[in-house]
Amino acid sequence: MTSKFSLRILGKTELQRRGIEVPLVKSRKTRALLTYLCIMEGPQAREELCELFFDRTSDPRGALRWSLSRIRNMFGDDGATVIRATRTSVELDLTEIELDLDFVIKTSSTLKPSSTNLIRSAAMLVRDPLAHCSLSYSPEFDEWLNSTTQKLLMLRGDIIQKILKDPDILDQTKYTWALLWARQLPNSFPANHAVYTCLNALDRKSEANQVKQAYLASNAMAASLWDAGPEMALCKNEKTPQIVQYCTAKEGFKIAYAKVGTGPPIVKTANWLNHLELDWDSPIWGETFEALSVENTLIRYDGRGNGMSEWDVDDISFDAFVDDLETVTDSLNLDRFPLLAMSQGCAVAIAFATRHPERVSSLVLVGGYAAGWRIGMTPEEIEQRDAVMTLTRHGWGTENPAYRRIFSQTFMPSADEKRLDWFDEFQRRTTSPENAVRFQEAFGDIDVRHLLDQVQAPTLVMHASNDQRIKIGHGRALAAGIPNAELVELDSQNHIILGDEPAWLPFINDVTRFLRKHAD
Repeated sequence: MTSKFSLRILGKTELQRRGIEVPLVKSRKTRALLTYLCIMEGPQAREELCELFFDRTSDPRGALRWSLSRIRNMFGDDGATVIRATRTSVELDLTEIELDLDFVIKTSSTLKPSSTNLIRSAAMLVRDPLAHCSLSYSPEFDEWLNSTTQKLLMLRGDIIQKILKDPDILDQTKYTWALLWARQLPNSFPANHAVYTCLNALDRKSEANQVKQAYLASNAMAASLWDAGPEMALCKNEKTPQIVQYCTAKEGFKIAYAKVGTGPPIVKTANWLNHLELDWDSPIWGETFEALSVENTLIRYDGRGNGMSEWDVDDISFDAFVDDLETVTDSLNLDRFPLLAMSQGCAVAIAFATRHPERVSSLVLVGGYAAGWRIGMTPEEIEQRDAVMTLTRHGWGTENPAYRRIFSQTFMPSADEKRLDWFDEFQRRTTSPENAVRFQEAFGDIDVRHLLDQVQAPTLVMHASNDQRIKIGHGRALAAGIPNAELVELDSQNHIILGDEPAWLPFINDVTRFLRKHAD
């Protein structure tokens, strides 16, 4: 069924009803409010709307009511249902509205969008997409506007990258979009490299070399990456926006998952504390996730009890972790895919692969183990672990990071203070003290040693040779127990391989090589 309304908020505001243009309210602030409600979705607190838009007026609530009445008038007889307002909140009902931003997001998140939709989406974002919403003397709204604009510009970059990879789009058209991208972002590595690649494809090699030399003249540090190709260029620069969605576990609670990138899917299992948004922009995992999304659609999720998934759950156990992976992959209707796992997520991946051998095309296991800390430890070592859990229970949620630093320094002993501080705060924000203890309890009982010889998927085991958190012997045991597994020992002491350490690039290259080799 065709929507009653078509609303354009990118580039300018434009409203149509059944194809006929509807007159807009003259108030720039009211049009900005409409755009804000479209982008934010869901109920918005009246007090926050007053602070964002009307804090300089003598009667902010009255000014908000006036603007909402004008928006209702724009939608005519449907205005009363389009704007859902209570005493405390306001929500725009988008069910009868075809929104241009939704079209762009859908195109970006589609694995193989049509060439026509790609060009149309890029055109919607060709200029500063929200410049028409800029307001005077509204610092809080300007902060939101700048942040949202940056996300849209990254979305534009993602769409242009899809245009450049589309075999059905002419080289000249690709060059036009690459050139526009580079002119709007003159310091962007991916954009300039795209112009260079397009010129070479058009056999304009002299011009291509001029682009390369001009960029490297002011960005000399990029010289080592330029000849590595566009994939490495992309993974070292602009962040592609991710799409966060929710699915429902069999117990009824919500699990958050994210998709980013293009190409065949690769699913990363959850590990010790995740948060889809914080992880994506983190100084610890961010570069790794971005690199892995260059050739694949990277799918990540927050397991139960942490991150953006529900925290208040009855069951935190190893079997429950495997169920979470099953819930996410089932909700996405994924038939066959590779699994990427880190730390205790490796045991989850192994259990899933033996439960569903027909669905797992390959396994990449990083810093993993088959048996938890309670298995094979001395009484003294178990007593130390119990002491750590007591500290966690009483100190996790405090401002003092000393308790959480126990984990940070063993995860990445070579990290600088800035990253250690980030990880300390990340852990505090990602789960509750009670759940942090419950996770540690569950990890202690992991035991998939009996499943190793049942793994049928091609397997790459990677482990830092001096890992201070999970010793290299655990990685070697995984590789020895899984039939025909390949073992790569990384020259690092970090459990988390950081983007600026020497081991990172070999790590990414080996993962990419392995995934290409075993792609279905």
